[in-house]
Amino acid sequence: MASGAMAVDKLRDDDDVFAIHDINPRAPVHVLIVPREHIPGARQLDSAKGPLLTRLVVTANELAEQLKVADSGYRLTFNVGDEGGQTIDHLHLHLLGGRRLGSEG
Repeated sequence: MASGAMAVDKLRDDDDVFAIHDINPRAPVHVLIVPREHIPGARQLDSAKGPLLTRLVVTANELAEQLKVADSGYRLTFNVGDEGGQTIDHLHLHLLGGRRLGSEG
């Protein structure tokens, strides 16, 4: 997806990140914010990636406004490892909203 080899409808697309609707949504709003740089997962992050993490969160906050869930509330999450629910070996931030989310989403 990041390279353009797989066509997807993007909600946001710039030099650093892109955002798409999750193909298996867990909430009425379920968006993935994906860095273009390949990072397998959150375990591979270090302090040098601070600006990229900020960009992911700022993009998620802007999309929450755009998708009308900012005022009611939303969740931002990274899945880490198999037991954490990570199914794609490329870092991505989940934005979920549009319904009341329980303690484990």
